[in-house]
Amino acid sequence: MSTPKKIIVIGAGICGLSSAIWLRRAGHDVTLIDRDGPGAGASFGNAGLLAQWAMVPVNTPDLLSTALKYMVNPNSPLFLQWSYLPRLAPWLARFVSNANEKTCRRMVEALIPLITDSVDQHRALTRGTLAEKWITSSDLGYAYENRAAFEADAYSWAIKQEAGMTPKILEGHAVQEAEPILGPATQCLARLKGHGHITDPGQYMHDLAQVLRDEGGTYLQTEAVDITLSDGRITQVQTRQGALPCDHAVLAAGIWSKALMRKLGVKVHLEAERGYHLHFKNPSQTPRNPMMVSKGKFAVNPMASGLRCAGTVELGGITKGPSKRPLELIKRHTKQVFPSLTYDDVEEWMGFRPSTPDSLPLVGELGKTGVFAAFGHQHIGLTAGPKTGRIVAGLIDGQRLNLDLAPYNANRFHTSAR
Repeated sequence: MSTPKKIIVIGAGICGLSSAIWLRRAGHDVTLIDRDGPGAGASFGNAGLLAQWAMVPVNTPDLLSTALKYMVNPNSPLFLQWSYLPRLAPWLARFVSNANEKTCRRMVEALIPLITDSVDQHRALTRGTLAEKWITSSDLGYAYENRAAFEADAYSWAIKQEAGMTPKILEGHAVQEAEPILGPATQCLARLKGHGHITDPGQYMHDLAQVLRDEGGTYLQTEAVDITLSDGRITQVQTRQGALPCDHAVLAAGIWSKALMRKLGVKVHLEAERGYHLHFKNPSQTPRNPMMVSKGKFAVNPMASGLRCAGTVELGGITKGPSKRPLELIKRHTKQVFPSLTYDDVEEWMGFRPSTPDSLPLVGELGKTGVFAAFGHQHIGLTAGPKTGRIVAGLIDGQRLNLDLAPYNANRFHTSAR
């Protein structure tokens, strides 16, 4: 172990919690801070899937043609707040420019080592603690209207199969035998074995915060408002409750990391994908395993407190409240796919996925500042969080890591914000 250091971790989502726990286990003096509490953002409202199969980025080579079709289709899972388009345009242009075969393959190669051992990484983080009870092994089903709809996804399935994930295809009555909750609208189910999910993401985050405290770390509910540098190196984090001196800081605040990057004089290319969920309380049925509903592009997860249906993408910044259309789309598709489902109540939620133009997170030191990035995971934050935290802890601890970190280089987009 290197000399113990005083480290402030900003953001108590899965990336911040994981970084803080692994740093504490390495013997460092760790304080985790968050404005709203553990797992208050995307780490609370996500689908709860440990998506080891999610190595296909959103910006595949057919992105532009698919997006144009979606934009004219009121039943598509893509939404845009047009008033935000002028501010979104620079990021969007970079995002679309990466939608080519060569860049897509580079993104796939970078995502594979980050996510394909997610279940093991979560178990390593929580083994022997009160948080491990929320991790469950499961299979995953992709629900399609028919075989033709499955075959239309040939590009993504080819990539998954190259990574060793070959689905078992069920059709006709075999679909309902495997998943009785599915109605006749689903005539094809592609099943992947050996994955996992979290049965209550919010409680999982709260328990991880307690794990940190139990292991000697500190948690403070306060907002980071500035970062103080001396001769280019961090010396303290300014919070609403005063200054916290430190040797290093980990910036793991999701989309809110963007504003703190500006405090460092850096403009980072990061935008929010607004995601939504419906959480059905006391449902009459739940699936035997989590699934993805292909037509609506949302995930379905049986949880300890009900049934969660989460997904869609809305581009529109972080200042406006939830839109009705994404929630209505999930409701329509849920009723179509699960026609016999009844429930006592439904919770609606909207949150922000921090997304980069190349669908890869920022992980590592920002210049020579002693500030380490751990954000920008788009759709794979819960999946990649524990491994991201382990990587950051290893970097701060001076370890040599058996992983090429170049694709996640925290400095790759940086331009001056001054």
